Amino acid sequence: MTYAENLWLFFTLLFGIIIVPGMDMVFVMANALTGGRASGLTATAGIMAGGVFHTLYAALGVGLLLHMVPQLFNLLLLLGAAYIAWIGLSLVRSSIAIASVEPGARLSLWTSFRRGALTSILNPKAYLFMLAVYPQFLKPQFGPLWSQALIMAIMISVTQLTVYGSLALAAGRSRDVLIASPRATALVGKAAGVVLIVVAALTAWQGWTSVA
Repeated sequence: MTYAENLWLFFTLLFGIIIVPGMDMVFVMANALTGGRASGLTATAGIMAGGVFHTLYAALGVGLLLHMVPQLFNLLLLLGAAYIAWIGLSLVRSSIAIASVEPGARLSLWTSFRRGALTSILNPKAYLFMLAVYPQFLKPQFGPLWSQALIMAIMISVTQLTVYGSLALAAGRSRDVLIASPRATALVGKAAGVVLIVVAALTAWQGWTSVA
């Protein structure tokens, strides 16, 4: 697999995760509905900052693992692929629905940013997810890990900005679609689940062949 193919596979997995309606998406829309586009975009910026934080610790963890216990790297890769496949299967079998998106009280832009960052940073599932994903895509043969991690961090931020920023700019319409079309929302989740299973299978195969 070339580096470009590796990045495309990472982007496919990344987009599949971000597009699924969840806590971050609801937070952005709630802020946009309350404080307008600026508040929604500021909340998006906070979530992007949290994503950069997750990238830093995940890349550091992979780097330490490669340096201290390199023989465990492929095992972690395979376990990570299994975890991603499990998430995908859970999405396929479930029906995601958002009953309501409550605006709540109007927040200052700084508060929207801070809470967005904390929403991302304090999400316990994000830690496990990032530690499962990064060993599959940070590979020494593609150059320094820090440069690979930087590119992946940029990809995460741009994808979050595109998806969540678009929702913030059209918060009212986005809210109506999510609430009034539960079948469409569930279909998005199921489609994302299939994507995750496929990506997990590909990365597990790559890990298996590298072990063999």
